[in-house]
Amino acid sequence: MFETAEYIGIVAFAMSGFFVAARNHLDLLGTLVSVFLTAFGGGVMRDVIVNKTPYTFSHDAPAVIVFTLMLLMILFRLHKKESVENRSWFILSDSIGLVSFSIGGALVALDAGLNITGVLALSFVTAVGGGIARDIIINEVPFVFKTGFYGTVSLLAGAVLYLLEKFGWMNLYTITAVFVLGVALRIVAYYRMWSVPLV
Repeated sequence: MFETAEYIGIVAFAMSGFFVAARNHLDLLGTLVSVFLTAFGGGVMRDVIVNKTPYTFSHDAPAVIVFTLMLLMILFRLHKKESVENRSWFILSDSIGLVSFSIGGALVALDAGLNITGVLALSFVTAVGGGIARDIIINEVPFVFKTGFYGTVSLLAGAVLYLLEKFGWMNLYTITAVFVLGVALRIVAYYRMWSVPLV
């Protein structure tokens, strides 16, 4: 189930990278970098931190999915159409990706024996690290630092999983509950326009 959710997230994040590239009038290489950074950057950072070979570099399926998706978006000229990033199906898939990546990062951190700081960092980096790297490269303030509860949801998921592990309550049911509640929180926060207070 979580593997399926991660692939949904990869698709949503790749689309997000594509639309950001289109808005900034990047060429084909720039678009490719934007798409791959958004979809895989966070996972690569996570695996490097825990001294693992990045999943994207050892399995073909993620790259094939993203290449195929990018070609389809170009063929259907989605970069010429009004952005779909505000459509309900995109918000749902993006939320699924955000939470599944957050959970994946937290579980990798817990498996590596990291403390609460490490769990929160890997949860956050896995979910939004690619988007941050992409925005820095195209000289924008990273999306996650100026938009609502996006990164906050990731940190909350990591914190809850850390507590579940500490109290011995970690199992498929509790992880599933974190997943469902995290997705619901992100969707509610988006439509109610919740945000972290500005400094």
